[in-house]
Amino acid sequence: MDILTSKENGILTIAIDRLDKKNALTAAMYQTMVDAIKDAEADASVRVIMFVGKPQIFCAGNDIEDFLKNPPNSPASPVFQFLWQISHASKPLVAAVSGAAVGIGTTMLLHFDLVYAADNARFSMPFTQLGLCPEAASSLLFPQLAGYQRGAEKLLLGEAFDVNEALAMGLVNKILPAEELLAFAQAQAAKLVALPAASIRITKQLMKGTQTAAVEAKMTQEISHFGEMLKAPEAKEAFTAFFEKRRPNFGQFN
Repeated sequence: MDILTSKENGILTIAIDRLDKKNALTAAMYQTMVDAIKDAEADASVRVIMFVGKPQIFCAGNDIEDFLKNPPNSPASPVFQFLWQISHASKPLVAAVSGAAVGIGTTMLLHFDLVYAADNARFSMPFTQLGLCPEAASSLLFPQLAGYQRGAEKLLLGEAFDVNEALAMGLVNKILPAEELLAFAQAQAAKLVALPAASIRITKQLMKGTQTAAVEAKMTQEISHFGEMLKAPEAKEAFTAFFEKRRPNFGQFN
């Protein structure tokens, strides 16, 4: 299994376990995570949902081959179902991030409540470099979080940034030595488990407030553009260059 799930002491842990492919996500992996979150939301014994990767890498984004075979071209696609689940989860979402978090590996974190990162963590949202546009409502949430100019720099250029920048922009709560990350994140999750579930749920609901509707609207808008751009020549050039291990030539397009 590329996604491992376990329940213990009120915490559902969803572990991305595909190190040979740098924890790149397939449609089947998204569906497994969707099902796990749905089960957790319906299970009163689960008080917190925690996501972890591997010590070497959190998530390299989408598996390109699978992505092209199963393009996310509708709200029913597993990737968009996953985004809907994490953006609407009533229970706290906690992430422990080690190594690289690429594309959706970064944008998913915008929907989490607590994000703890190892000192080797590195983030990127290289959508424009693939001839695409942002997803996961990141075009709304990231500029809100980081400020417009810093958000624009990361989303327009698509360049990677380190964990210190992520902390300064508010994407992560705390930086820890890699060997201490998981234990710390688990301890923080355990604190949430020990608190009244209704208080946690309502507090989260109040903080999300009316933003939920704005997130839904932005995701819908992004999905529309994303689907069209996926079929455009720029994306074809980007993915062809990826497989040919060369730099894409976007200068040929207006």
